[in-house]
Amino acid sequence: MTGMSTREAEETAGDTGPSAAGAGTDAGVGVDVGTEPGSGVDVGTEPDSGAGAGAGGGAEPGAGGGAGAVDDEAVSRFVERFAAELTEAGMQRMAARVFAALLASETASMTSAELAERLRISPAAVSGAIRYLSQVSMVSRERDPGTRRDRYVLHNELWYETFTRRDQVLTRWEKVLREGAATLGPGTAAGARTAETAEFFAFLQHEMLSVMDRWAAHKKTRNAPTP
Repeated sequence: MTGMSTREAEETAGDTGPSAAGAGTDAGVGVDVGTEPGSGVDVGTEPDSGAGAGAGGGAEPGAGGGAGAVDDEAVSRFVERFAAELTEAGMQRMAARVFAALLASETASMTSAELAERLRISPAAVSGAIRYLSQVSMVSRERDPGTRRDRYVLHNELWYETFTRRDQVLTRWEKVLREGAATLGPGTAAGARTAETAEFFAFLQHEMLSVMDRWAAHKKTRNAPTP
């Protein structure tokens, strides 16, 4: 793969789709949403800016405010630190770095060339990361106004959507576990264990819905105008 270091090539080869560590949709904690490959992800033709683990450079000075308002090196350190946390939790490393870079962007959006420059990775590496993030519904693609370039954007209400999808996963898990408990028999140790697991997921689902309701109420209070 032209313009890629050996390390980048290995990471890109491994970042071909969501991790099969689970059956959910929350990529941040390493749960799977399927392995269907993404399609039609246009990442442009910007040449590789060089391999490196640091997130130096970039087309958005400050990344979190106006030009010169934020220390670029500090922003880069944040991007790499948060990406490392996401990777530790189960997300693919390159996808984690791209996600963190988008999160730290003032507009929550960047082009392929901007991501490649900021993270010092190749367009092919960006492509693999975007494919992963698109599959787990963490980013969407929009056309850059006035150009033919695509811009990758973080979803609005990202965490709300993520946890809502997790709720749907818990519902499926609970259903399958209850069926398994009935099959194993309530009088068996395996049946009792499986039934308790189903009960736990039902409890967790209820608590998550309650938490999301409280979060929505909190946001309204936080955004309410001060008298």
